[in-house]
Amino acid sequence: MLNCAVLGATGYTGAELTKLLLAHPHVRVSILTTRQEKAIPIEEILPSVSKKIKLQITPYSFDEVKKKADVVFLCLPHTEAMTVGDQFLNAGKVVIDLSADFRLKDPELYPKWYGVQHNFPARLKQAVYGLSEVNRAKIKKADLISNPGCYPTGPSLALIPLLKKKLINPDSIIINAASGVSGAGKKLVAATHFCEAHENFNAYKVNKHQHTPEIEQNLSQAAGKTVKITFVPHLLPISRGILATLYAEPTRQATEAKLRKVLISAYGDDVFIRIKPGGQFPSTKEVQHTNFCDIGLSVDTRTGRVVILTAIDNLVKGAAGQAVQNMNIRFGFPEEAGLL
Repeated sequence: MLNCAVLGATGYTGAELTKLLLAHPHVRVSILTTRQEKAIPIEEILPSVSKKIKLQITPYSFDEVKKKADVVFLCLPHTEAMTVGDQFLNAGKVVIDLSADFRLKDPELYPKWYGVQHNFPARLKQAVYGLSEVNRAKIKKADLISNPGCYPTGPSLALIPLLKKKLINPDSIIINAASGVSGAGKKLVAATHFCEAHENFNAYKVNKHQHTPEIEQNLSQAAGKTVKITFVPHLLPISRGILATLYAEPTRQATEAKLRKVLISAYGDDVFIRIKPGGQFPSTKEVQHTNFCDIGLSVDTRTGRVVILTAIDNLVKGAAGQAVQNMNIRFGFPEEAGLL
């Protein structure tokens, strides 16, 4: 059995990850940690957990985690994970980081988008970006896996194959995406209070969301040139799920049938990617509590634009589920283990 540690197990992502790992047939949850000063019984965070499970979420101790874990999941705030990740890598552990601290290859982007200097730029070169279906071969050999952000996951999966085949114009991409409130985490802010979010729908961080450079990095690699996008995130008054609508100009040879064929060819053997038939489009309800990414598309012959929609659960495929998928790839388990 593989021994797993979850650091930051009391947040939404940490709790979701813990739940998935507890149901996994090939791993053992050996230690759960919190930044709080006192231990917390696991049933306070996961009320549905079996009474047979006697785990506690304990105050963080590097030595305890080092002693008990083979793989360390970091569900820590952005800018805090880089130091902890470096420490566990030096201790010989496999690290799967669910923060943004190792996602961007260019360290100069961190001051602009996250407000900090990156203290370990060499680790950025070492980190493998954990977009499971795209980087599977690299993930198999990685000791530092940087889990993708929730917003970048769906659009990246949909657009990368089309950009590689040069079927859409990389300079024309617009992404509108709407996320459930859990995407903001448990931190108390006015915008996510019930009275503010309920029966409301609003955009936020317009043209300055921190996931913008991550999406651009993914698309630039696929296109073989620098790609800049317009990205507008929105807050949905639901607990979980992301629906993203992508707009792009097709190249001359890109019919709807050809675009769909390319996506099916790219992901036909991937259990967690579902390409919708013509005329059907994804919804958040169909992917909630799953690790699926659903993709639908249409070519508007009147305007000449490609419209693509993707749906994921932001806490599963957008975070904890993809982290488990990456662990499965890295350690040779069936990719769907603990996820279906």
